[in-house]
Amino acid sequence: MAQLLSPLPGTFYRKPAPDKPAYKNDGDKVAKGDVIGLIEVMKSFTEVKADAAGKIKFVADNEEPVMAGQPLAEIG
Repeated sequence: MAQLLSPLPGTFYRKPAPDKPAYKNDGDKVAKGDVIGLIEVMKSFTEVKADAAGKIKFVADNEEPVMAGQPLAEIG
């Protein structure tokens, strides 16, 4: 099982906007390179992309503050 880590500190978002559906949900299949969320730092958004293929299980919640290197999801 591969862990997907936060590339930087900020707020983790699983949706592109509050009124949009989540990029991925627990149990969804992901391909390498799929966007699974965003990290926001001072109104600047960075895409978080899967670095492996498989089924995703999120460890971090939507709108959760995260630190660099903190696990966001597991892909297995």
